[in-house]
Amino acid sequence: MRTDVDALLRDIALRLRSRVGELVDALVTSMREQVPSVWAHDDLTDLATDAAHQHIDTVLQSLERGFDLSGVQAPPAAIDFARRLAECGGQITELLRAYRIGHAAALAMVREEAARHATDPQLRDAVAARLITGSFDYIDHTSEQAVMAFQHARDGRLQRRLIVVNEASRRIGTSLDIGRTAQELAEVGAEHLADFVTVDLLEAALREEDAPPAQDALMVRRVAQHPALGGCPQGVPTGHTHTFTTGSGPANALAAGQPVRHRITSADIPAWLTGSEALRRSLGDFGIHTVLLAPLWARGSPLGVAQFFRHHDAAPFDDDDLLLAQEVTSRAAVYIDNARMYTHERATALALQQSLLPDRVPRHGAVETAARYLPSGARAGVGGDWYDVIPLSGARTALVIGDVVGRGLYASATMGRLRTAVRTLADIDLMPDELLTHLDDVVIRLQHEEGQDLDEISATCLYAVYDPVTRLCSLASAGHALPAVALPMAGDRPAHPLQVHFVDAPTGPPLGLGGLPFETAQFELPEGSLLALFTDGLIKSTSRDLGLGLAELLEVLGGAGPSLEDVCDRLLGTLLPSRPADDVALLLARTRALDSGHVSTLELPSDPSVVARARTHATDQLAAWNLDDLAFSTELMVSELVTNAIRYGRPPISLRLILQSTLTCEVTDTATTSPRLRRARTFDEGGRGLFLVAQLAAKWGTRYTRDGKVIWAEQSLPDSFTGGAT
Repeated sequence: MRTDVDALLRDIALRLRSRVGELVDALVTSMREQVPSVWAHDDLTDLATDAAHQHIDTVLQSLERGFDLSGVQAPPAAIDFARRLAECGGQITELLRAYRIGHAAALAMVREEAARHATDPQLRDAVAARLITGSFDYIDHTSEQAVMAFQHARDGRLQRRLIVVNEASRRIGTSLDIGRTAQELAEVGAEHLADFVTVDLLEAALREEDAPPAQDALMVRRVAQHPALGGCPQGVPTGHTHTFTTGSGPANALAAGQPVRHRITSADIPAWLTGSEALRRSLGDFGIHTVLLAPLWARGSPLGVAQFFRHHDAAPFDDDDLLLAQEVTSRAAVYIDNARMYTHERATALALQQSLLPDRVPRHGAVETAARYLPSGARAGVGGDWYDVIPLSGARTALVIGDVVGRGLYASATMGRLRTAVRTLADIDLMPDELLTHLDDVVIRLQHEEGQDLDEISATCLYAVYDPVTRLCSLASAGHALPAVALPMAGDRPAHPLQVHFVDAPTGPPLGLGGLPFETAQFELPEGSLLALFTDGLIKSTSRDLGLGLAELLEVLGGAGPSLEDVCDRLLGTLLPSRPADDVALLLARTRALDSGHVSTLELPSDPSVVARARTHATDQLAAWNLDDLAFSTELMVSELVTNAIRYGRPPISLRLILQSTLTCEVTDTATTSPRLRRARTFDEGGRGLFLVAQLAAKWGTRYTRDGKVIWAEQSLPDSFTGGAT
């Protein structure tokens, strides 16, 4: 019987050899009907046909050898089919189903042929049993090899996807710049997914507005595009705006929040891809056949659309590509949103910072000034650096520079509060150390009110006061770098700052620690001296030693010319060749002096009879200055201030008149009692002195010194005044 079975199987194999093409067609038709998903890819269709042909040939050879399946190997086309199915994102169940259906059809064909030529029922049953046993053995051997190839290809694909996702995480989001982040997405996509990638962001998202309501078109801006092989369709240039109409592919993908694929043919190019006839021809020339649209969503809000095009790669996008694109773009969307929020916050903080700083450094007779502020170029954001120039009584000028710890809007707002506090404290003419003590209290109060830790609200500050009459500079530092000073040459030679050094003065603790003292240092500055106040961002750098930065600062100041604006530019150009890693504030001040022709001083004994002499001295001096129009008001103010000093103060008493941008009258005594403005009653004999002074003066006040106090009053100069100091 066995011999008869083998002989019949060999005979069947020989008969079927001539019908191989027919058998392959029948087998492929059966698989196409029952596993239609496999035939969505053209290359899979070709591989399935080749695999069917090789399977039938292998089976016929086995029949010719007596159905000997020892060492049988799956046909190469079947292995390639399994690998390609995995690469296309197919499921292993599809592979096994195709195997089962194909082999069942082949077995049915052989059994039909055996039934046609075997008249003996017993022989027919023996052949059927042999075919069933052999077919299962064949399927077991070959399908195991195909499954191993499928799993290996699938694992490689998953590993590739993981590698791409990891590389995207590493390469995308390296900065907080929107354009750079979008360009990184385009570059990664062009290397691993597509031949050409574009990134369009919604104009509303770039302007930090809510998602636009339903409308006919979405306004977007092309922020990045990148070709994989050089050259790209001549579409929308980077930086230009365009629209996606409602119902277009990108608009639908953005609305759905899911990536989609579109097949493209030369005869059917979507309207949203062809803004012009030239672009249509360009798309056709490049042979773009598939586009994958991946919406960019982050934190529940739409940001834009990334478009992935293929033209050089013949394979269309599959499900795995779709998943990979979704993973990459979802990560990129978060980075773009971070950059968008950072850009908005930085712009807001910078606008706040600029609004709080002086629009321009005010001009004062005591000093000539110039200043610069540079925001940080780092991703940490705008800091709290500030500077200020404040006019004080007696022709003096206060120079302030400070740095709030922290970045962003909070640091800028804190800076504004401290700058306002400094101006308020400067109005009451405190000594530098006393002013910093009060400012320290302000910071501590802010810490308690807002529940912040000590290192969350902290600042450094330098407060200096220059007096052009005495040429004395008084300063105190709260943890801030001391200024550099360039002294002019002595003698008759033209003034030129050659002697350059840093001010030698004590540095107190930063603001916000509390309980620690500040100390005022005083030193004389010759006329034409140059003071440089700066924040540490000017001299600190990760690529340069701090000592080198300080040396370069002194070197530039040593060669300073007459223009302070040029000196500012030279300092920034020398010390900051690139964008600074920290905020930079720089304030330069060149000192001036008031000579004896602009200052008149009279020492007075504590005797009421000298009041008349003080009035006469004042009127004579105003006549010498051609300010006779102010003689009456000045004489009255001098009389009242000197009388108050004699009556309530302590000797020695002095009267000083200062002519600068205003006329200032000062009376000094050594008492520390503060004068009080009050309104006298009708029949009171006194009490009207300070009230009259307040009515006549543009500004008046009291400042305290180490030796007593100064009561001062300022008057505006008449419009007709052209100078006349002698």
